[in-house]
Order: sequence, then structure tokens, then C-alpha cells
Amino acid sequence: MTITPPAGTITIAGKTVSRLGFGTMRLTGPGIWGDPADRDTALTVLRQAVHTYGITHIDTADAYGPHTVEHLIHDALHPYPEHVLIATKVGLARPAPDTWVPHGHPVYLRACVEASLRRLGTDRLELCYLHRIDPQVPVADQIGTLQALKDEGKIGHIGLSKVTPQQIRTVTNDTTVAAVQNVLNMSRDRHDTALELCRDLSIPYVPYRPLDAGTLARQGHADAALNWLLHLGNHVSPIPSTSSPEHLRQLVTLVTGAR
Repeated sequence: MTITPPAGTITIAGKTVSRLGFGTMRLTGPGIWGDPADRDTALTVLRQAVHTYGITHIDTADAYGPHTVEHLIHDALHPYPEHVLIATKVGLARPAPDTWVPHGHPVYLRACVEASLRRLGTDRLELCYLHRIDPQVPVADQIGTLQALKDEGKIGHIGLSKVTPQQIRTVTNDTTVAAVQNVLNMSRDRHDTALELCRDLSIPYVPYRPLDAGTLARQGHADAALNWLLHLGNHVSPIPSTSSPEHLRQLVTLVTGAR
């Protein structure tokens, strides 16, 4: 049975995937730390996202847990269907719950990619984002490390997360950027000048925290919030996150028919 992709499709990292993606940050314990309260439910959410609702863009990071969600994705979905894009991120260290520290040293980035490959059980990360640009390390060294790993076949495509238009321009001078992931929502984060730049450069724009960490959903505005994002341009692919099967069903229902 063919499942209609939620909100239509978009091409990211060479794959045609559902415009509604699924962010996996909430599949951990409090503070985005450790295991989820109910591991079986977390696995169910991942499987339903792909196999029940046709979401084919799954976004994660080695920092979620840390490492927790990459293990969950492997256990829920491996071997990965050819049409599913598993995107991960490297470059944020996690010294404690709710604590995130940019760490862009080339040795660290390479070690992170190698570890993500093992946890996800794959030979190549189809889309690997630099989770944050580390201000203490030259940008060229950070992107150069990911580019070297791409040249080695361990990364398929490179993305950027939480970046400014100037940073995007700097990186795209020497490297193909497959996607940009910045915070954007109709609550506290309504404006991002990178949105228009990505449109002009034909780079998919992946808004994270599209429901403002659940605030908009609790206020009953999830429908308006997701459709607001989808109508900002065909290059926009939001990645809402949830740990609840029922909430996942609601999110998919809200964007049914949106294009």
C-alpha cells in the first residue's frame, strides 16, 4: 500500500521525502538526557512515523541523550528503507542535562561521525549537519573535516544548523550545503533572514522547534503553526517532535492536504 507523504514532498540530500519530517529530540529523558521513560513507546513512535504515516525524513543528533536516539532509530527502523532519509548532527558536546556546548575540533567531529555510523548501523550518513559552528575553531577546519569524510564516502551530504546568512554564504563558497536547519515558529521565533537566502540558493530549509517546544500545541495552535511554516515556501520542511503516538497522529492529520 502506498502512503501519501504528509504535506507533499521535497528533495533533501538527493532523496524525495515527505515535507513533514519528524524530529526525534523528545525521545529521551528529561533535559534531553538518557533513555525515554518508555522505550517501547519511543520505538513505536518511530515505526509509526515511517510505516503508518509515511514520514520519510527522520532527523536526529548524536547529542540527543547523548547517543540515545541514534540507538533507538537503529532498533526501530534498521535496515532502513531506501526511500527514508536519516539525518543526524555532530558538533555539540553534552556535559550535563540541558547543557549543550559547541565542539568543532576536527578530531572530535571525525570521532562523532565514526560513532554515529556504528550506532546507526550504516556505512554512510546520508545527511550530516554541523550541529553548531564552534566559535573557537576556524569554520574552514570544521567544514573541511566533514568534507573530507564526505570524500571518504562516510558522509553523503553536509548540512548546517543554527547559522546566519553570512555563515551560509561563507560555507557555500567552497562546499555544497544540502540543508539548513534553524529555529523558526510563529511564536517567539518568527523571523529568520536565512529563510529567504536558502530559497534563493535552492537549499532546503528545515525549521526546528516548529511548535516552540510544544507551547503552540498546548495552546491549540499546532494546526496554524505547521501550516504557517509550510506556506513560507516549497523549500521549507518542518520537523516537529513528540514522544506520543497520539500526538504524532494529530500532527500528521493537521497537515494532510497541505502543499
